[in-house]
Amino acid sequence: MHALIVVAHPLQDSLTNAVAAELAKGIAAANCADSWEIADLVGAGFDPRFNREDLALFHGNNAPAADIATEHARLERADALVLVYPLYWWSFPAVLKGWIDRVFSYGWAYEDKDGTLVKKLGWLPVHLVALGGADRGTLARHGYEGAMKTQIDHGIFGYCGAPVKTSTLLLASDVGYPEAHLQQALSLGQSLFAAHPIQQERPR
Repeated sequence: MHALIVVAHPLQDSLTNAVAAELAKGIAAANCADSWEIADLVGAGFDPRFNREDLALFHGNNAPAADIATEHARLERADALVLVYPLYWWSFPAVLKGWIDRVFSYGWAYEDKDGTLVKKLGWLPVHLVALGGADRGTLARHGYEGAMKTQIDHGIFGYCGAPVKTSTLLLASDVGYPEAHLQQALSLGQSLFAAHPIQQERPR
């Protein structure tokens, strides 16, 4: 089994990147046959701007640009997708949102067939790991977790058919911060492939 871990943080020595690294260690520790790849969007210089080529692809007038075709191939090699990111204004960082805008493209992630939505990513289990500074009480009072499920779980991955298997919030107010977050990431990695039934045949 192979996991694609996508990270969106500008600093290499950030807790976000450390969490991603521990998650990868957990995958390796659980089963030496399992593999992983970390896609550092900022480090790789991924361009998150939805451009004319992307719009032409959406309208069926263009093939995927080279950088998008590369990301599609990465995802098609994966048996699970893990997003590790800091909360910026209670949402994704711009580079991660732009990665989704461009990569989860029409015809690859979803399409319309005679007025019916076809969800094409049923084969791709998703795990979300978000790091934030607000405490859980604040997030609960403002309904953040419910909003996150609406925006991300349902609005993005549900629309494409990709099942969100776990959604983890790691907050600075948590007991044992930050070491507890690293341990939690290790545990998540160890259990990542425990139960991943394939709902849909992956692309060939």
